[in-house]
Amino acid sequence: MKNFALIGAAGYIAPRHMQAIKDTGNQLVAAYDPNDSVGIIDSHFPDADFFTEFERFDRHVDKLRRARHNNKIDYISICSPNYLHDSHMRFALRSGADVICEKPLVLNPWNIDGLQEIEKDTGCKVNTILQLRLHPAIIGLREKVRNGKHDRKHEVDLAYITSRGHWYLQSWKGDVKKSGGIATNIGVHFFDMLHFIFGELQDNVVHHVSDTKAAGFLEYEHARVRWFLSVDVEDVPDALRAAGQRTFRSITVDAEEIEFSGGFTDLHTRSYQEILAGHGYGLEANRTAITTVATIRNAQPIGMQGSYHPFLNRCR
Repeated sequence: MKNFALIGAAGYIAPRHMQAIKDTGNQLVAAYDPNDSVGIIDSHFPDADFFTEFERFDRHVDKLRRARHNNKIDYISICSPNYLHDSHMRFALRSGADVICEKPLVLNPWNIDGLQEIEKDTGCKVNTILQLRLHPAIIGLREKVRNGKHDRKHEVDLAYITSRGHWYLQSWKGDVKKSGGIATNIGVHFFDMLHFIFGELQDNVVHHVSDTKAAGFLEYEHARVRWFLSVDVEDVPDALRAAGQRTFRSITVDAEEIEFSGGFTDLHTRSYQEILAGHGYGLEANRTAITTVATIRNAQPIGMQGSYHPFLNRCR
């Protein structure tokens, strides 16, 4: 049985990590979040120590390490806001623990280099949640692409709309310096998926970026991709929005829809199982996706030129 600590216990994604720790037969020893709305812990690990001040959490983790206590932390799971991931991973590694970090791993690719140096210094390892790589439909598509003819590139359209209320732009998620912007916050796992399926990234063109949506074109070794991301409910297709639907996800490959709406419920547990078995995805596995979103964040959008996603017509 491994001992876990968790940073960001009040966050949206934290319950999935708690469930994965429990499902894999391990225990949560300590948790931290400046927000104390963490009653969800009682559903999983009611005996876990909890801290709202990082300094006290730091001291507690260090005390367990120095005392060689049975509750010494083996892994620290990180579910904090995006801009804090880098700092919290550094803390975890220097505390003698391996890391399991939510996406996006970091906001900029050069942060990966610094973390790799700390891995070497400490002998501890960063593992990341890239759960779409474990989805059966995605694995099947990757094999199909790898085993297929390579005389032409696949034509891919990706649209993901996950509408958010007014709170979104008032939270850290609406601050590009903290979240990395729309492409980073809601799109990074899709960009990793595209790299995983279609190979090396060759071109990255940005057509549109705003606080609530972004669109562009990506060319990979085996695909040309038009993409559109949004948190604006007005971008949901009219018929679906009229029926009360507030989300929309579509990925087509050569005009054929890829169905992977199911099979998501246990992917965090699957990720933990792979990590604990020594088969997790490390720092380098994230580099292409992190470089992709950093480029999008810093690009000068070219507008509706070239190969752009048709949903962008709705933004006129």
